[in-house]
Amino acid sequence: MKNMCRSCFLRFLSAAVLLVFLAGVWMLPDGTVMASPVLSLTLTRTNSWEEGGKTRSQYSATIHNEGTSSAAGSLPTDTNAPVQDDWLHTDGNKILDKNGTAVWLTGINWFGYNTGTNVFDGVWTCNMQSAIASIADHGFNLLRIPISSELILDWRDKIFPAANFNQALNPELVGKTSLEILDLAIAACKSNGIKVMFDIHCAKTDRMGHMVNLWYTDSISTQDYDDSLSFLAKRYAKDDTVIAYDLKNEPHGKPGEKGAIWNDSTSMNNWKNAAETAGNLVLDANPNLLIMIEGIEIYPKDIKANGDFSSTDSADYYFNWWGGNLRGVLDYPIDFGSKERNAQIVYSPHDYGPAVYAQPWFEDGFTYESLQQDCWNDNWLYISKENIAPVLIGEWGGYMTQPNLTWMTYLRQLIADNRLNHTFWCFNANSGDTGGLVKDDFVTWDKEKYEFVKEFLWQEDGKFVGLDHVTALGKSENGISLSAVSGSAGNPANPSGSTSDNTAVPDDQEPEWSALEIGLAAGGILLILAVSVGVGYFTYKRNKMKGEDSKRGT
Repeated sequence: MKNMCRSCFLRFLSAAVLLVFLAGVWMLPDGTVMASPVLSLTLTRTNSWEEGGKTRSQYSATIHNEGTSSAAGSLPTDTNAPVQDDWLHTDGNKILDKNGTAVWLTGINWFGYNTGTNVFDGVWTCNMQSAIASIADHGFNLLRIPISSELILDWRDKIFPAANFNQALNPELVGKTSLEILDLAIAACKSNGIKVMFDIHCAKTDRMGHMVNLWYTDSISTQDYDDSLSFLAKRYAKDDTVIAYDLKNEPHGKPGEKGAIWNDSTSMNNWKNAAETAGNLVLDANPNLLIMIEGIEIYPKDIKANGDFSSTDSADYYFNWWGGNLRGVLDYPIDFGSKERNAQIVYSPHDYGPAVYAQPWFEDGFTYESLQQDCWNDNWLYISKENIAPVLIGEWGGYMTQPNLTWMTYLRQLIADNRLNHTFWCFNANSGDTGGLVKDDFVTWDKEKYEFVKEFLWQEDGKFVGLDHVTALGKSENGISLSAVSGSAGNPANPSGSTSDNTAVPDDQEPEWSALEIGLAAGGILLILAVSVGVGYFTYKRNKMKGEDSKRGT
């Protein structure tokens, strides 16, 4: 009996150790958490940011089937599709979320990644993350980030130009590369409920780089331009903070110049052709991204006689602001090759007032009606009115002085009357021809200008509406998440719920009941059972020996 009990115990202990090994999980060097020889679980940190004094992270979970794919009930192994839920698409002139709810993109520009600062301008006098939080608290749900192809290509090649920032005010940026700082900025946008649109503002990193006509130069080729977009799109492909790409800021050029044209040719300077190529590359990285396409400067009055833009006579062309002439969409609309990809197209003109340049339509006074007739309708407003595609005015703004203020008031009315998407130019205090929404310290807001813009930011019941289904816009309790309007992504009937597969959690708190925790918990329970049986066995043995000693009278 004594030998049998010891044998039972040893067998049980061996089985317990084996079960601990099988039920437990172990982390491989590549980050895969193994749960069995057949199935493996990969927990990937997709983003991290600072919030409330803690580092918070976002994870995605992927289950891999390492066994035979022919087995009934085997799990799919294709895990490349983005798993987040805030992607947008279009229908007619509307931009919609996954639930089919129309959204309103009402954002702001903050430049610097195009100028040589290699971070947002103004971070030399403010804290970057605090500024992003302030933008969210003031109700802007989209941040347009101008950037140069040259800087992106440097990052691709593992070259990291130094970021110019105030180290005392931004200690969390010290020791980070300019690319890592951008990652941190994207994470800060995420935690504040702001979405991001990248804008290839210029080919070369240069404060005046936007003055160059085209998306390529003598040193930055068309291939380089395409590669820069591909690198950025792939880097953030699975992060739904980045929802849109403005392919190129303000392509332009006057008659007789080597400038941007719009027709059905494959000429190097045909912006339509270049945009279709670049847009498809971005959509290859993530087919859920919105693609913003700006116009050019001139368009032939007689497309049949001058479709190749060969005339050097200015009288043969319609003119508009750089990037603002989208007349070509009527004759040669952008085509990405499929209905699904074309549903990601948004046309994005720029429009400014007389303080920037005295355009002909400002002469002898102007009215709301005359601006529509002389400029807006035929250049780009028809795209929205005829339900061709949505319009997002990528840049508008200026000084609050007359007659510029009158133009701003009229354009603001146009935005409201047609519910046009827009990103105001700009946050920066150092925009010479427009001024900004903040003062020179990049902290204090210009109250007059902000109040002018505030009325036409997306609001419902007095709350600013963000584009994130989970995270409310801002931390001041004056913003709400998109779920409050649309319901959770993919579940319009359940506004309070969320179906996101990515969970934002503090770094000191893993996602609830991860495979690691389940395995360790199971192993711990079995180990406790083994110890309990062992203690019971030895107690039994000791008591039995005492009983035998009692029988012997000892």
